[in-house]
Amino acid sequence: MHVVFIVQPPTLMKRLLVIPLFMLATLIAVAQDVTFQVGKISFKMIHIVGGTFKMGATSEQVSEAEPNEFPVHRVTLSDFYLGETEVTQELWEAVMGKNPSFFVGNSKRPVENVSWIDCQTFLRRLNDLLHKNGQLNNNQTFTLPTEAQWEYAARGGNKSKHLKYAGSNSIGSVAWFYYSKGVTHSVGLKMANELGLYDMSGNVFEWCADWYTPWELADNEMVADTARVLRGGSWSSPSKKCRISNRFCQQPDTRAGNFGLRLALVEE
Repeated sequence: MHVVFIVQPPTLMKRLLVIPLFMLATLIAVAQDVTFQVGKISFKMIHIVGGTFKMGATSEQVSEAEPNEFPVHRVTLSDFYLGETEVTQELWEAVMGKNPSFFVGNSKRPVENVSWIDCQTFLRRLNDLLHKNGQLNNNQTFTLPTEAQWEYAARGGNKSKHLKYAGSNSIGSVAWFYYSKGVTHSVGLKMANELGLYDMSGNVFEWCADWYTPWELADNEMVADTARVLRGGSWSSPSKKCRISNRFCQQPDTRAGNFGLRLALVEE
């Protein structure tokens, strides 16, 4: 089932049949994907069935793995939704009123040059808009994915084929990376992964919700939570940085021409 929500001006909303929120909740619960619309801009959220997976440098990652990808550990997740693509410049501008990106001229490119803090402002405004227009229930919220949600989805969730990159062992088929003409590219042009998610490897790094910390600390080692996690590699990254288990972090106020985001939708 495919559900489409459309944000309409108040005068037009009066002419539309209003679906009660409890019915929307039922529809979302059974849908495999949900499409929202802000003005003329639509975006799709893919339903991710939860499960247990091995997070970190599993066997297909080991040859290029870095120390912060160990130890491999089991993680169990509930269902959630994740954006089919990275947030585009046109969606960011529809919500925020301006486009901060370096690589302009094509609004289908992912938004970049946004910090983790900028993403929080975007999320607040998007949630306010969609709650006010009846597209979200009070317990449904757009967020950044957790690092675990991001990796589980990149691996293909419960459909995982245990690949090196998100959707293939051949990076060129799924990712815009170091040899991609030095720019971002329109989302969704490369092959999707097992769940129908595009550009999980390459194009732009994607901010995650988590503070960065090593998974296993040395004795008496203290790590201050000062940096936020980014995942997936980018148009400027070598292939090893676009692997599914590769981890990266930056200060939450850092902006760069290869830092973007992907939406998660959760129920609390």
